[in-house]
Amino acid sequence: MEEREGELRWDGLCSRDAATRAAALDNVGQAVLRRSQSVAPGRAAGGLPAAAVRDGLSEALVRLLMLSKRCPFRDVREKSEAILSSVQELGIRIPRPLGHGPSRFIPEKETVQVGSEDAMMHALFADSFATLGRLDNVTLVMVFHPQYLESFLKTQHYLLQMDGPLPLHYRHYIGIMAAARHQCSYLVNLHVNDFLHVGGDPKWLNGLENAPQKLQNLGELNKMLAHRPWLITKEHIEQLLKTEENSWSLAELIHAVVLLTHYHSLASFTFGCGISPEIDCEGGHTFRPPSVSNYCLCDITNGYHGVDDVHASPAASIPTTESVCEVEALMEKMKQLQECRDEEEASQEEMATRFEREKRESMFVCSSEDEESAPTRDVSRHFEDTSYGYKDFSRHGMHVPTFRAQDYSWEDHGYSLVNRLYPDVGQLLDEKFHIAYNLTYNTMAMHKDVDTSMLRRAIWNYIHCMFGIRYDDYDYGEINQLLDRSFKVYIKTVVCTPEKTTKRMYDSFWRQFEHSEKVHVNLLLVEARMQAELLYALRAITRYMT
Repeated sequence: MEEREGELRWDGLCSRDAATRAAALDNVGQAVLRRSQSVAPGRAAGGLPAAAVRDGLSEALVRLLMLSKRCPFRDVREKSEAILSSVQELGIRIPRPLGHGPSRFIPEKETVQVGSEDAMMHALFADSFATLGRLDNVTLVMVFHPQYLESFLKTQHYLLQMDGPLPLHYRHYIGIMAAARHQCSYLVNLHVNDFLHVGGDPKWLNGLENAPQKLQNLGELNKMLAHRPWLITKEHIEQLLKTEENSWSLAELIHAVVLLTHYHSLASFTFGCGISPEIDCEGGHTFRPPSVSNYCLCDITNGYHGVDDVHASPAASIPTTESVCEVEALMEKMKQLQECRDEEEASQEEMATRFEREKRESMFVCSSEDEESAPTRDVSRHFEDTSYGYKDFSRHGMHVPTFRAQDYSWEDHGYSLVNRLYPDVGQLLDEKFHIAYNLTYNTMAMHKDVDTSMLRRAIWNYIHCMFGIRYDDYDYGEINQLLDRSFKVYIKTVVCTPEKTTKRMYDSFWRQFEHSEKVHVNLLLVEARMQAELLYALRAITRYMT
């Protein structure tokens, strides 16, 4: 089997050079057809165990299916499809995708179709494919906002593949540890493949206790960052930096912290946008033939329903009077708040009181709906203390002091610390935060020429408020005016317990807004969450250093 494995070289398919891709495709096509002929009905398996050949063939066919649907290069899509057809003609069953499109929440027809993207999107897709070897569903949903996607891909590429303090396999393993904290099997599956691809030890994947002690020591920080970052102290940092032969350097720790926060927040995006499993991962394809009605029972139990059911979405339906009124009411509130701002400014004491009230109220926003949250793969082995989860910071008699942004902010403190210890990353993160926060097309649902800055700031500051972070110059009374309860439930769930996010929650807020606007909300949630986690970790590192 090993000899034949060597025949299947996929690397050339990522090349921007058409001739290199063509040569690689010919090579793959010949190898797949040879294997197919050896296991086709009525053929012997050429001296090799049939099951071994069949397993290797199945993997290759699934990869070809993914390439036929998700490769930005048309020649690769067409040739992959042709190879699959040739295999099918030999009487071998080929796989088909499960589900409809990159998101369970957004109708496929409303997402960008690979092959019909514009020049800017194509360049982004080609970059992503060339560096990752895939065009994943996260990218296909994020591309609603190309400017943000470009910044996101650049940052992720730097964190995972460019020169840095941590070896490549450590980076992917930390990604697995972080995603597993939120039972995000989608991200865990991707990084298991990447971890093995860069030479990671498969034994580590049996459980965190099989990984080096140095990585195991990161478990406590991973847990607190994901669920209760306000508990991180300089003592936690000291423990990691001073554990003799398993100690972390400051530069390594910064790299690890940025990776952990990146994947915690990416898990929020994955669940918040209902990202479907990748075609070539578990849950993304099946070898079973479709039933007469075009989907079978296995599809339904996997959460995939008929096309009509998947595509029925309030945001895509005919506007109701109630949902149109919802948009008008929100715009009217923004106008009134702006007028109040112009007329009078609340005192510092009143501003502080409003923050405390909002912080307290955020604890009573319930984020638990248990349906649709079961992970498809057991990911709990990648972390310890499975019962540890999000808890509101002032419950059970605990009081966490307010984190005042003027005492420690990203702009004045965090950015320079990250950039000093892990050059260029501070700059990349800063750019990504700013793009998400300032991104606007000056539209709200069907309205144009709208200044949405007040609404974007309310969303960002509400998330930081849930983490106990206060901005002295912000009137927290605006949050209750602009964010209704269903929206607050969605925000809190996506940010604090993303694995509990449901399609009903996604559909229930901003019912007349475009899907692209809801994806934009998710980008704000991702970046505000990441920055909040980073602030607590970086403040603890700063306190350790001084």
